Amino acid sequence: MKRICRSLAVIAVLIFTGCGQKKTKDPITVTLWHVYGGQTESPLNDLIDEFNETIGKEEDIRVQVGSVTNTNMIHENVLASAFGDPGASKLPDMFVSYPKTVLAMPDDTELVDYYDYFTEEELKHCINSAYDSKFDTEVVYASKAFLCTAMAQLVNRNNISMDVVSGGELYTAIKAKFPTMFIVTDLCFCEYTDHGHCGILDPKTQSVDNDKTLEISAQQALVHARAGADMIAPSGMMDGIITTLRNALDENGFKNLPIMAYSTKFASGYYGPFRDVAESTPSFGDRRTYQMNPANRLEAIEESLEDEKEGADILMVKPALAFLDVVRDIRNASNLPLCVYNVSGEYAMLKHAGIAGLIDYERVMMETMIAFKRAGANIIISYHAKEVCEILRKQH
Repeated sequence: MKRICRSLAVIAVLIFTGCGQKKTKDPITVTLWHVYGGQTESPLNDLIDEFNETIGKEEDIRVQVGSVTNTNMIHENVLASAFGDPGASKLPDMFVSYPKTVLAMPDDTELVDYYDYFTEEELKHCINSAYDSKFDTEVVYASKAFLCTAMAQLVNRNNISMDVVSGGELYTAIKAKFPTMFIVTDLCFCEYTDHGHCGILDPKTQSVDNDKTLEISAQQALVHARAGADMIAPSGMMDGIITTLRNALDENGFKNLPIMAYSTKFASGYYGPFRDVAESTPSFGDRRTYQMNPANRLEAIEESLEDEKEGADILMVKPALAFLDVVRDIRNASNLPLCVYNVSGEYAMLKHAGIAGLIDYERVMMETMIAFKRAGANIIISYHAKEVCEILRKQH
């Protein structure tokens, strides 16, 4: 609590007394509207009372709380005061609100830019005062208050953690730290259903209803797009999924958002390790009704070519290792970029064989990557990615 009081003192002294100014006879009163607690029980009010009785008294500064309410009421009251509505209260010296309130205020309203009064070091002092040496404390910025790339970069510069609760907030935070990162989002429902299948079930047949799944997939794609995804990759392999998503994205202003199709995805046993970890194994049946039979080469080729006709920007073969013949066939039949997905079972086999001393792990891993490339892959998605990058970096 003392640390917070000291922070209040720093802020108040810097803003309202200035560095090196003499104390005045009458205390400076600073009015405040905030949202932290009810009128009678407010942790912030308790801190303000302590500040007023200690450091505030020493510095002739008094913080006076005029209103403790919610963000909606503060929004209405601040705007009423700013526009001079009849009966409205005088604007306080400080108030707590979301950015929308400030943006809605009249242009001639006098608002203070903190950077006109604080140096970077003074701001850091306020942040550092929130840490407690006796306890393992952490300062966390709630991104719901206000988030843009510049805000996320400011948070990062001050070594503050950030609380994110949506895909859009996560996207902004990542882009602020890694602006050139290309974010691809997987679109599927197996993680969100209690049965583990990739779409909505038909109650009569207890199998995936392709058309109903397409409808909700379009909605999910728009959620991804509005959150800021750089590319969407629908992995459920529903018939007509590319046409459905392309139409939905185009009609809602996302004509340039690319789609990577899981165009040839086999109902394979190689997914086992991932499904165990993600707990996404179907609770009954399997996914053979909407994923490819590993034995069917010709249909595997046609599935990718059909997705190309529907508007896919990138094609894919998943898994990769046991299907290099299909990769080559699709490469010969299409000029679109071709991705292979080196899945968890393929990765686990090499890892465990290496641990057991049965193979030269790094050598076999690199030969596998070369095989994907030689078969015609332009893009390789792999659990080996970090290790491969480290080896390539050493070589060059």
